[in-house]
Amino acid sequence: MVKKIQTDISVFNETMRKFGAPNTIVYQYQHWSILLRPAQLTLGSLVLVAHDPAYSFSELGQASFTELHKITMQIESTLTRAFKYDKINYLMLMMVDPDVHFHVIPRYAEPKQFRGIEFTDPGWPGAPDLSHINKTSSSTNLNIINHIMTCLV
Repeated sequence: MVKKIQTDISVFNETMRKFGAPNTIVYQYQHWSILLRPAQLTLGSLVLVAHDPAYSFSELGQASFTELHKITMQIESTLTRAFKYDKINYLMLMMVDPDVHFHVIPRYAEPKQFRGIEFTDPGWPGAPDLSHINKTSSSTNLNIINHIMTCLV
């Protein structure tokens, strides 16, 4: 069983709550939180949400930018260990959810299996297909979170 990390609920913003915090938090840093995206575009899709009260990327503090470098390295090495993705996309759309956040989409040339479920990436090798959701249950999502946490680098 994976030990659940301690989370600071005081930093939860509306975007984090929409994406299921605190139940979907994979890891929490001082300035950012990594959450499992409940609607899995591809296996291991995440949301990286800033804690700063910012609605544009340029409004983030310097410390958030500095920490972002460490976080992207950790995300990429961890998801490589967890799922061996082929490419990774960071999408900053912020059209519906205003808080600064990225959708982190691991990309796969071939379908991936996780605990008997097949995950596809129909947009490969082009842009991710944001309308395609790999159906998962809350227990499958918890299993994905636990698997990612065991692979944290």
